[in-house]
Amino acid sequence: MKLMTSRGAPRGARGTRGSALLYALAAVVVLVGMSAAVMSVSGANTRESVGASGDSRALYAAEAGVSRCIEATRAGLVPDRGMLEIGTQGAPAVFAGGDLRSSATDNGDGTVTILSFAEVAGSELGIEVVLSEGTPGIYSSALFAGNTSGDGTYDLEFGGVGTQADEITGNVYSGGNVAITDDAAVNGKITATGSINGGSGDTGETLPVPDIAALDYANNNDHDVAASFAADGYSASDALGGTALQMPESDPSHIFRLNPSDRSSDTAATAKDDYFLEDPYEAVISSSTVNEANATPITLSGQDGNPGPSGTDKVYYIDGNLWVHNKNIYSFKFANSGSEPIRVTFVVKGNIYFSDNILYEDSADDAVAFVAIDDPREIDSGNIYFGDPVFGTLEQMDAFMYAENNFYDNNLDAAGSKTVTVNGNMTAGNQVLINRDVGTQHSKLTVNFDDRLATGAVTLPGLPAAQGGAGVYSVASWRKIPVP
Repeated sequence: MKLMTSRGAPRGARGTRGSALLYALAAVVVLVGMSAAVMSVSGANTRESVGASGDSRALYAAEAGVSRCIEATRAGLVPDRGMLEIGTQGAPAVFAGGDLRSSATDNGDGTVTILSFAEVAGSELGIEVVLSEGTPGIYSSALFAGNTSGDGTYDLEFGGVGTQADEITGNVYSGGNVAITDDAAVNGKITATGSINGGSGDTGETLPVPDIAALDYANNNDHDVAASFAADGYSASDALGGTALQMPESDPSHIFRLNPSDRSSDTAATAKDDYFLEDPYEAVISSSTVNEANATPITLSGQDGNPGPSGTDKVYYIDGNLWVHNKNIYSFKFANSGSEPIRVTFVVKGNIYFSDNILYEDSADDAVAFVAIDDPREIDSGNIYFGDPVFGTLEQMDAFMYAENNFYDNNLDAAGSKTVTVNGNMTAGNQVLINRDVGTQHSKLTVNFDDRLATGAVTLPGLPAAQGGAGVYSVASWRKIPVP
């Protein structure tokens, strides 16, 4: 029953690491690089309070320490079963107008633990990151289909002719087979458990998929969206369309509307409540031009002068379905006019439906992950659907996407979207099942792999663990921790 109430280094030559002078020089280089980075953003304006500014600056400083430790690890500067330090508790490094101490420790089991603590303007913050060395994983691929069902007949298909041919830039993995036909191109390494037809790569290999159940998102999240709506939701009509439950602007969950009445025909067949990613506190832009300037903003709480606590670097958990779909809007953007990057993870215990474009305003610094997880009580859950079922308006998705089960399409055919571009990646625990051929029409799929998660240039909270590759470290976990 739907809720509608008025309140509710190459692990390099190990023998070359032993020089204490090398570590000291590396630390000096790290601090110089970080100082330069801080100077480059020192002119940024802020409209937050002094306390909020201190929190943000402490977060940036701690993240900078993490980034430098990741770089040092990948450069082979962390001694075997030893530690590389940037500042210490007794003698912290001076950074961003405060104190910073970061360390990378080789655990001797193929993992490295990074601890980074910063204190700026009276605000303290700690980050723990675990790097993993292993086989290439879901965030090392542009397109990943784990085929956990073990279907020996499964083909991950790419096709199209001429300008409508699929183009994948990045690695591809299939736990079944890969079939490339006509003019489709994969510009990256292809790995498959089964066969590869129409291309070359490694066969007979199986890559791991994350253990979603072990992450226990229901308890490990920053914002339980359904609980927030049950406590503080109120019914309102809005220019976004229809009457829906909404949240106060100061609540981080205000970026969702619940069960809007004007989309009841779209959601009638879903078994759970339907949350729509749209911000009732921002102006509606109905332009059909697909770019950031013509997209309807979604703004996080506590950013750019908005009320409430900071909504970035958070996990939003939704027990229900999540839609990016509006009858009056073609594109949404995560708006970021300030200096604080948008880094959020949406975890949905249900399905995710992409019908409209979702864009970053700052593609260099912003990052958003959408994770659809299975609900054992619902047969249709843990899937990502993309394509507008009626109007075919979906053209671009800037996001990292993981479906515990499958990717499906809606209306990517002769009457629907002629091209769909993903700037990020598409990963499925089971299968990518996209039927994009109707008659002579093929809807072109372009995937431009965003390697920022794989390289550690960007970290997002609460993501399923990504395994690294032999001699290659990837981020397996990221979390905030108390400062000792």
